[in-house]
Amino acid sequence: MSKLEAEAPEEAAVDRQAGGLKAALEAILAVANQPVTVSQLVQVLELPAERIEKALDQLAAHYRGGGPEGQEPRGYDLRQVAGGWLLYSNPAFNPWVVRFVQGDQTAQLTKAALEVLAVIAYQQPVTRPYLASVRGSRVDGPLRQLLERELIEETQEQGAKTYRTSSLLLEKLGLDSLDQLPPLAPYLPDPQDMSRVENLDVEGRS
Repeated sequence: MSKLEAEAPEEAAVDRQAGGLKAALEAILAVANQPVTVSQLVQVLELPAERIEKALDQLAAHYRGGGPEGQEPRGYDLRQVAGGWLLYSNPAFNPWVVRFVQGDQTAQLTKAALEVLAVIAYQQPVTRPYLASVRGSRVDGPLRQLLERELIEETQEQGAKTYRTSSLLLEKLGLDSLDQLPPLAPYLPDPQDMSRVENLDVEGRS
């Protein structure tokens, strides 16, 4: 064996498999139910992070119909969300996807829960009295529904129970961070300016 051959890096096992790295990434992402981080992929594939990131970017462009080959868009979309990578259905095909799943019996979030979720997303962390004051009604029911769906989580801020969004919400929205939400917070009252409502027991609809 020559000195050059001895110094050459050993071929990774995934490179000897038909389809190589990109096919392996697709296989892993196809079974993932939460964002897969590059560090996880490095451990599984035993390849440098830079090479994996490049392959992920190329796959994402390929699915969108980009790349030098000028491929047609695919039916799925690869996105960076919540600090990792996750496969989604292509939004262009939403009408048919919705038609396929419209028989799903999964209960939808109520309007009240959606309102509470929006306030939490933009103003977190927030207290229960703050949420009640913004809505003008009690929020026990909406909070319970959001906690059951694991879209929000309870936290402790200076001894008070507060609520913030979970990483699962980012996955559902297809966002990498809440900074990608459209600006809305300036139209909501500042939680710090509403400390006087901390002991308010708001009655009314939930």
